[in-house]
Formats: sequence, structure tokens, C-alpha cells
Amino acid sequence: MAKTPEIGISVKKDDDFSEWFTQLMQKAALADVRYNVKGFPVYRPWAVKSMRKMCRLMEQLLEATGHEPLLMPLLIPESNFHKEADHVEGFTPEVFWVTERGDGITFEERYALRPTSETALYDMYSKWIRSYKDLPLKLYQQVSVYRHDTKMTRPFLRTREIHWIEAHDVFATAEEALEQVKEDMETTRKMIYDILAMPHIFFRRPQWDKFPGAVDTYAADVLMPSGKVLQLPSTHFIGQEFAKVFGVKFTDKDEKEKHGWITCYGPAHSRNYGALIAFHGDDKGLKIPWDVAAQHAVIVPIIFDDSKEAVLKKCNELNKKLVDSGYESTVDDRNYLNAGWKFNQWEMKGVPIRIEVGPKDLEKGEIVLFRRDIDEKKAVKETDLLKEIETIKRTFTKNMRDKADVLIKDNIVDCSSLDEVKKALESGKMVRTCMRSIEKDGEVDAAMIEKEFSAEVRGEWAFKNEKVFCDCVISGKPAKHVVYIAKSY
Repeated sequence: MAKTPEIGISVKKDDDFSEWFTQLMQKAALADVRYNVKGFPVYRPWAVKSMRKMCRLMEQLLEATGHEPLLMPLLIPESNFHKEADHVEGFTPEVFWVTERGDGITFEERYALRPTSETALYDMYSKWIRSYKDLPLKLYQQVSVYRHDTKMTRPFLRTREIHWIEAHDVFATAEEALEQVKEDMETTRKMIYDILAMPHIFFRRPQWDKFPGAVDTYAADVLMPSGKVLQLPSTHFIGQEFAKVFGVKFTDKDEKEKHGWITCYGPAHSRNYGALIAFHGDDKGLKIPWDVAAQHAVIVPIIFDDSKEAVLKKCNELNKKLVDSGYESTVDDRNYLNAGWKFNQWEMKGVPIRIEVGPKDLEKGEIVLFRRDIDEKKAVKETDLLKEIETIKRTFTKNMRDKADVLIKDNIVDCSSLDEVKKALESGKMVRTCMRSIEKDGEVDAAMIEKEFSAEVRGEWAFKNEKVFCDCVISGKPAKHVVYIAKSY
């Protein structure tokens, strides 16, 4: 008989996050890095099911705010790409170029594998927009983008193929465009906090860390339990520069020709999933919020030879009841694995509810429910099954949010000196402090923070206008900005 594979993770998340994450990828069957192109992991069914749910939910949120879907070609002509200087400088080192066809004939012009779609979309927008009546134009697409990131890759968190949604919007005024930025932030809150149960802060990024070609970048940072941050969706106030170089113009009510004001927004469901498992996962494995769980419930029969038929019959009856009620459920009737191993595996995979059914439960008319959000089990009457699961469904993600709020509650500390900054970062905290500038002239100060502390200036809390409480922590000069500093994954 084949040896039963080991299911548990052999290291603790807090002791060795990197090894914990690697083992989780393997043992929960989420991703495989053995595909023979570096930086392009294979995502396996259990992860893909959740990622698809996240994608569908994000599409619903976008369409509820007036966005409509489209699909653009993968290839972008190099001539498009070179129209906006800052964009070219920011993205060219990471671009994959297509240069020839199968018979070796070289193309007259190189084509970029889409690293992001501004230079493709805005060329089309210039053909579609003619009048103020065509605005606002709010479109999105669900695609992959390709960036030859030179840093160490890791499934979900940093890869060279990013599965995401990108929305690109055009408005008649700067004020409308900034309102769209705020709307993108609210969309992010609904997805990242309400659905995925991850607290975050939206920062206006420093000018040296903004999206290439944008006026301003606003990015959601999730503060992980370790004290490090992970950037999730970002939204960009593009302004008019792209509109000018691509000719995105409209005739206004005053019959004057004007350039549009553009925003773009890029939530990556592959990265969101990576953040989700890194934030909520524990030493047993995954914990996944209800709405994006790959599967809601698994029924595990507790089998003895003399009761096998009756137990399996009851398990299948219960499973049908769950499926008919709209839940994604299955019976784990693999007879070559014992119940304890199955319990551990389903906890590893983060299934929200495990239902145990054995001969004694049949006698009592009961079943045992285990819920992964709080890692507790209880016996309930079989007749109360659907009512109990409805209660779990209603409270499952809220419990995860409440726990997440407590985890990061005390992880941000105010610092007025570099010594305080150093101590806070070393103890796994995010730092709130003050700087003289987050414009280009502040980049030297930020470089010192990165060199000395291996941390980054994440920016200022977007649209919050926090009061300066000390001099610039780096230069000692009068400060103008309250900023946040953290280490990142």
C-alpha cells in the first residue's frame, strides 16, 4: 500500500515565512514553479477557483460604478510605446519584445507584450472620443500583463505574468478624474477589506515612486502581521500628458477642443490572492474568506466496516441538500485515507466548513461541524444543518476581519527620530513620521532610509491631511508631510 503523504507544514509562519509560504504552495496544491520559464508559475485548480471568484466580484464592483468591459490585443507597437517619455523610461527595462515570426523573418517594428495598456488603449480612445457627450468613458479589461521583473519571483506575490483587471477612464475635467480616483479607492475597500478581510491604508505615493507617466499614484498597502507591507491595488491620476501625446481630445459645450483627463486602476487578482493567503494563513494552512473560498464545505465520513453503507448514504444525502441550497460542497469518500489525515488536509486547504458524520452521529441524529475561521467544532442536529451553515456564512468573513483589525491595531507607531524609526522597524512595526518633501527633492532622504533600514517611504495617507508633529526625521528641517515607512515583501 502506498505511503500516505505528509500533510502538515514543518515550520511556523512567524519563524520562517519564506519556507512556510513555499510549503503551503506545495502542500495545499496552489502553485507549481517547475514550469521551465522562470517567473511563470503554474496556478493549480484550488487557487484558480478562488482567483476566478475574486475576478468576478471585482468585475461586478466595477460595472456597478459604470465601467464596461472590452478586450485589447496583447501586442503593442513600439511606436505607441515611445510616445510618452516617462512611461517608456519606467517600463522599457521590463518589456518582453516580439521581434520575428516563425520562419525567422524579422518584423519591421518590434511589438511589446503588454506590460500595461495605456499606450494601446489611448490610441483607440483618440478614435472613439469626439465630443463631451462621449464622456466619461469608463472601460476595463480582465487580462494578463507581462513584466520581466529582475527581482526574486514568488508565486502570486511577484511574477512575470500578472493576472489582473485594468480600468482606464477619461473625463472632461480634473475634478471628475480625482473623484474617480476616490471611487477606485472605495472599490478597493469593498474588495480588499469587506470581501477579503484585509485592513489597508491608501497612500499617495512619493513622486519618485509613482506610476511612470502619472501625475500621482495612490496605492493600497496591506500591513501584514509580520509588520511588512504588501502593495495591492493602485489607482493613478494620469492627468493630461497621455491625452496630449495620443490625441485624446473632445469638443466641449463651449465648442472648444480640449484634452481629456485620464485615470487608470489596476487590481491584480493573482497578487490579491497571494496577499490573502499570506495575511490569513496560519501554521495549519489556508484561511479563506467565505465569498472567495474555492469550496464552502466538505463532508468527511467516519467509516467502520459495519456502518459504512449507512454513513456514506447519509453523507451523500447531506451533500445534495447543501448543493441544492447553493453551497459548493463535496463528500471526501477516499477509502485509502484515514479521517484524521483528511481533517488535516482540508484545514490545510482552508475549506470554511468541515462536516463529520459517523455511526454514533447517525444514532443521535446529529453531525459535527468544524469551522476554519475560529477553528472550533460543535455537534448540531441534522435538521438544523442549513440554519447553522447560514449563520456561519453570515459571520465567517466578519470573524476574519475582526481578528485582522486586532492584529494590526498596534502595529503603527509614531517616531520623531531616526533611532525611534530604527527600533520600530526592527520590532516589526510600520512607522508614522514626518518629512520635508515627498516630491522629487525628497528622494535622497528616502534613499537613506532604504540604505540604512532596508525600508521604504510608502507615502502620505491619501486625502487625509494629517497634522505634522515633528521636524523632518531625516534632515532635521521643518517638515511638510506626515509619511509612513515600512519594510515590504
